[in-house]
Amino acid sequence: VQLQASGGGLVQAGGSLRLSCAASGRTFSNYAMGWFRQAPGKEREFLAVISPSGRPSYAGSMKGRFTASRDNTKNTVYLQMNSLKPEDTAVYYCAATDMIYPDYANTARYKHWGQGTQVTVSS
Repeated sequence: VQLQASGGGLVQAGGSLRLSCAASGRTFSNYAMGWFRQAPGKEREFLAVISPSGRPSYAGSMKGRFTASRDNTKNTVYLQMNSLKPEDTAVYYCAATDMIYPDYANTARYKHWGQGTQVTVSS
């Protein structure tokens, strides 16, 4: 499956953005979809994963501000980000895996990655 992330941009602190990740392929509904981000000089950080059936799980620090969802009819997953802070500035990535794991926070769980979309939050 090929992934294309979009929706990033420049936003003021306190604002919102919705990222999208469009997937190619007819088996999208079989994939768990993860969201990660990577700030300059830092490791890639897990944000959320959404199961094939649409059940999301979040990194503890993201719960409440970020909401993951998916539309299997459109082969697209979304990450709604609210109350953005300057420290949310990063490149945001979507990723896909068709394997079942006890957790999905590790980048090694994912076979496929999107190209990333830049989110910049100004203070």
